[in-house]
Amino acid sequence: MKLSPLMASTIFLSTLSLQPAIAQNLPDYEPEALPQVDYAGFLQLTEELSEYRQERLVDLKKFNAIAKKQNAIILDSRSAAAFAQGHIEGAINIPFSDFTEEKLTKLLGDKTRPILIYCNNNFRDDIPPIQLKRAPLALNIPTFINLYGYGYENIHELSGVTHMADPLARWTGTPRTLAISPDLLSQKPIEDATRAN
Repeated sequence: MKLSPLMASTIFLSTLSLQPAIAQNLPDYEPEALPQVDYAGFLQLTEELSEYRQERLVDLKKFNAIAKKQNAIILDSRSAAAFAQGHIEGAINIPFSDFTEEKLTKLLGDKTRPILIYCNNNFRDDIPPIQLKRAPLALNIPTFINLYGYGYENIHELSGVTHMADPLARWTGTPRTLAISPDLLSQKPIEDATRAN
């Protein structure tokens, strides 16, 4: 049976006029909330920490001085493989992907203890095991936010950029290639906002 254009238009318009009535009888649909994922909460926490984090940035000399304090801990949140290839002397490794309340409590204990953090972007070598990330994605940032979110508020973040071969960096391990002239090592570490922050 073939419908005339007038009949087809009438059926179509009738269907449209029924839609509001049909919609009134359907339950309201809202996207399923994910209680384990709170992006708005993350943004709020990040905003709250902006000034506080700036106050907690320390240069390499102060970083080392704090590391000598009783109960202080240097936390390396890179992968276990990268940590095994080299890290700052005395650091412990908790890969960022393993951060949970239970694991942090077990390994860090006292939430008031000084915790020092650093990441690949604090070094300018850009060779394994410290290949650089894009500055906005530097591991220091989510590490700081997560530690604070889990209740650790005595966090100090290494600021500036240096070389693995800098004696003040106290780097352990042997990078694949480390050919740095003594002239470069004698240069003052730079505060490089594009890398460290």
